Amino acid sequence: MIFMGTPDFAVPTLNALVEAGHELVLVVAQPDRPSGRGKKLKAPAVAVRATELGLPLAQPRALRKGPFPERYVGLQADVGVVIAYGRILPERLLDSPAHSCVNVHASLLPRWRGAAPIQHAILAGDTVTGVCTQRMEPSLDTGPVYVREQTPIGERETSGELHDRLAQMSARVAVRTLEILGTSEPEPQPEEGITWAPKIAKADGEIDFAQPARQLDLRIRAMTPWPGGWTTWRDGPLKLKVAVPVEGSGAPGTVLSADPLVVACGEGALHLVTVQAPGRRPVDGADFARGLRLQPGDPL
Repeated sequence: MIFMGTPDFAVPTLNALVEAGHELVLVVAQPDRPSGRGKKLKAPAVAVRATELGLPLAQPRALRKGPFPERYVGLQADVGVVIAYGRILPERLLDSPAHSCVNVHASLLPRWRGAAPIQHAILAGDTVTGVCTQRMEPSLDTGPVYVREQTPIGERETSGELHDRLAQMSARVAVRTLEILGTSEPEPQPEEGITWAPKIAKADGEIDFAQPARQLDLRIRAMTPWPGGWTTWRDGPLKLKVAVPVEGSGAPGTVLSADPLVVACGEGALHLVTVQAPGRRPVDGADFARGLRLQPGDPL
């Protein structure tokens, strides 16, 4: 088996495959990237774990040329397992393993095809999500599905919390998929219900208080931990770490209460439970308002 993954989301699946007794002839992760203020190279989580387990590791920069494709094909693997690798695989690599490549995807396909299914599920107000395994095709997340497992999304759950739960679920689903591989045919995805989950950018966390409080609550939870919900404030972004929709009305963006800190939205209001000013640590919203001497009617 060849395993392909990069971030911490993929590590539980790597661990589970090893614990289940599968022979991994190669682990593939993206190259080390500059990180932090010093921009020192940092290995991705899968590369770190593969090294700890003593597994053969490759971190190719090119998938279509150079030595890597030849090495990959030459291994004559029975299957490739791909989870959050982060790059499109050439058709030659998809077709090389005897049972093709199986992708573990954090949504109930065909809903939320693409790079950021966890964030988009919360942002859309979905109450249920899950994990699917699909036989990979050259087009993005269109392959037939082997196994699907669903789970409710908690009423106050953030993307970070859901990420961690789905990572563990992905490990179980991947192992179960390999148990049926070769004896069970995957089912084509439905033609209806297709939605797309493009990559998240920092700008996706910006909060517009003219929108309904319910929508802003979804956005803040969807963008937590990154990029986080934020609003323009003085010389930088004010991060809205924890916020809860409450009753209230007023001009959007104005303070309705300082303790607790409640701000009016286009519909309803947001109780800003925890906020973080630029260069400061997170604080209780009421403490933040007290430090600025905010009063009802003041613009945030």
